[in-house]
Amino acid sequence: MCFSAGASFAGGVILAGTGFATIQQTVRPSRMLFASIPFLFGLQQFSEGIIWLILRSGGNDVILKASTIFFLIMALLVWPVMMPLATLMIEPYRIRRKLLTFLLAAGIIVTLYYAYCMIFYDFYPVIEKHHIRYIGEWPRKLRDPVFALYAFATIPPLFISSLRRMWIMGVLILVSVIVSGIFFRVYLTSVWCFFAALISVVIYFILRVENRASTAG
Repeated sequence: MCFSAGASFAGGVILAGTGFATIQQTVRPSRMLFASIPFLFGLQQFSEGIIWLILRSGGNDVILKASTIFFLIMALLVWPVMMPLATLMIEPYRIRRKLLTFLLAAGIIVTLYYAYCMIFYDFYPVIEKHHIRYIGEWPRKLRDPVFALYAFATIPPLFISSLRRMWIMGVLILVSVIVSGIFFRVYLTSVWCFFAALISVVIYFILRVENRASTAG
């Protein structure tokens, strides 16, 4: 999380617990990937908590590097593919599936680009003004277009999905990225992931309502 180690670990515990409960209540295999999102966000927040501790105390460069790599893999490589793929797996309607497949392709492009950057360019975290900033010596000209493609791959699937109340999560994440972009642009990777992580607890309620409806039907 973007404010302190304690907040990151607290968020990690809440998200991991919510994620575990979401997975436990999910019966259909096609929904398991979507149900696991809060739990994975929890692991990501734990890794940023470790980054906070090491940056504050110094030393443990190997653990710091490993935690940073894990956080950025989740933030930049996993989520652009995870969101469209998870919604695609639970989508029964053909036209919507085609749209989600297109967004998944966009997410794969984003993932491949960031994977290339992480392999061939240096990156490291620093603490600035009560936030963690991830500095990457990556091509500046592509920064905004790639982020736009990132948002395109991760947000629209929540509106395209036919799963009831999925749009609520979409609205919340859309608002979070706008707020993060306006007020925390320099710390966007950390701040938006934090907002998205907290919002992901909505998945528990979305699937809970859906499970009840299926049972009643």
